[in-house]
Amino acid sequence: MTAFPTPPYDFKASHPSSQGRDTPAIQNPGDRTYELKRELEVKQRFASDASHELRTAVAGLRTELEEARLHPDETDLGDLIGRALSDVARLDAIITDLLVLAGMEAGPPLRPQRVDLAEMVRDEIARRTDRIDVRLRLNAGVTVQAVPIRISRLLTNLLDNAQRHARRLVEVQVGTDDDHAVLTVTDDGEGVAESERERIFQRFTRLTAARRLDHTGTGLGLAIARDIAHAHIGSLHAEESETGGARFVLRLPLAGAAAPAVRGTERPLHRAMDS
Repeated sequence: MTAFPTPPYDFKASHPSSQGRDTPAIQNPGDRTYELKRELEVKQRFASDASHELRTAVAGLRTELEEARLHPDETDLGDLIGRALSDVARLDAIITDLLVLAGMEAGPPLRPQRVDLAEMVRDEIARRTDRIDVRLRLNAGVTVQAVPIRISRLLTNLLDNAQRHARRLVEVQVGTDDDHAVLTVTDDGEGVAESERERIFQRFTRLTAARRLDHTGTGLGLAIARDIAHAHIGSLHAEESETGGARFVLRLPLAGAAAPAVRGTERPLHRAMDS
């Protein structure tokens, strides 16, 4: 039987999503030296990727400003400011996500609480007032033992992703399956090819369609979401919805269920439809 920690739980993420596999991290490795080497390689690769993304965003902003300085008479000031603000927004998003990851990996242990998933979904939707419509299908009383700020971040990332890709509608469902809570976020967008459904959980991975729809994305949102799911002894995967769009399925042990203890880590919407 696998041993799990007792409260306070350690929510430091252990990089499962950097490899794109939906399996809880740390499987009692027999070779600790190998594990330490692997963790170091993952951190070095992540630092390299993060540096590249930040430099790319800064380079784009610098190029636009230098062109404007060299050719002031040919520059549309309003257009320049708009593009510059977009680049700044992307930089801000990258830095925010990097700080989230740093907090998960280096922060102090956090104490989980009972979280009502339906209530959390409603609270998050209430903060979104200008994006794609969201239909809610929520079973009451579905509670998990979790760190609220982490699960809120997971939900935010899934909703941001869905509303970015949806054509007209996003649907959120909360229910149960045996001793697990199940939360799904579905959009009616283009969907994700089966061959890409694991790769999208790798850090700094953005598919061509995602870049076309919104160049301000960081490529970290889904990776963070899966890290949080794994930290709660849960899982997060993508599948195709009935409409051909993407469906993200989160499974977490129900509060009080005979499941392993937790392990360590707006806007858009014209209305929310509850059914």
